[in-house]
Amino acid sequence: MKLSTRTRYGIRATLELAVNHGKGPLQTKVIAQRQNISVKYLEQLMALLKAGGIVRSIRGSRGGYVLARAPNEVRMSDVFNALEGPVVPV
Repeated sequence: MKLSTRTRYGIRATLELAVNHGKGPLQTKVIAQRQNISVKYLEQLMALLKAGGIVRSIRGSRGGYVLARAPNEVRMSDVFNALEGPVVPV
């Protein structure tokens, strides 16, 4: 199965948040720099992941994004569905 760039980048961003779990929120510019992703594109992906209940945002100067659940509770299929929508066999 070939994954879209959107899904690959979304999974990478989610993994970055999982590695950082419990250490506070990560700003999009930090995730983008670590994963070599455009900040603008990452902001779009994070909005989709937030709407899908994968991440939550924290406002303020030290704000950013954290996982909405514990890392062991987030499945890659959840990330895929949040970014691509439900899969329909053809």
